[in-house]
Amino acid sequence: MLKEFLDQFYLDKHKERDQDHFYVTDAGRCSRAVFFKFKNAPKRAMDATILRLFEHGDYVQMHILNNLFSMGIVRASEIYIPPQEMINGRADAIVTLSNELYVVDVKSMNSMIFRKLEYPKQDNINQIQLYLHFFKISKGILLYVNKDTLELKEFLIDYDSSLTKSLLDDLNVLKTKIDANVVPERTAGYPKNWQCRYCPFKEICSLAGEGEMKWEDFKTKVQSQESGQ
Repeated sequence: MLKEFLDQFYLDKHKERDQDHFYVTDAGRCSRAVFFKFKNAPKRAMDATILRLFEHGDYVQMHILNNLFSMGIVRASEIYIPPQEMINGRADAIVTLSNELYVVDVKSMNSMIFRKLEYPKQDNINQIQLYLHFFKISKGILLYVNKDTLELKEFLIDYDSSLTKSLLDDLNVLKTKIDANVVPERTAGYPKNWQCRYCPFKEICSLAGEGEMKWEDFKTKVQSQESGQ
């Protein structure tokens, strides 16, 4: 009985709101999945256990930030990028090391993923590149935490203006499609792309086919599919 109450608590707590702007975490992601988020397309229901794991990861990150504060090197924490018309985001911290500023982004993961990690994940690189761009800081640190053992791995990231321009250009193109109600084409590597494996829209993505299609036509296909079940 208590489990059901707790599960519902987490589902209510993490209920998604309508999205009217991009988040930094959308950069480099599957355009179709981001489009579906904006349009509140039907998706696989969230699992309360997964939500609790996400929250546990947040506590691990807070523990690391508290340590950085104790060291006296934090210049700002939980800091939002300057107001933008199109994109929003919040970096974990900006620190000073050897008289240089660094944007720090903390990521937690389980032991199995942590042990296999030899290079920073591309989606994390994309995210910190945008932080570096908007804060006008040239160096960042991706700090990975094994939330089972609290082991650490870190990767120094230099600002890449070409990558950042590509990410922002892609978001501008996607914004045009969102405004025009055009479902983007599938992401490269579908359905084996890692994003596809964990995508909450995986079940409906196949209905849209490989290329672009009108949002209204897609909704009609979904409604037809649901009425035929």
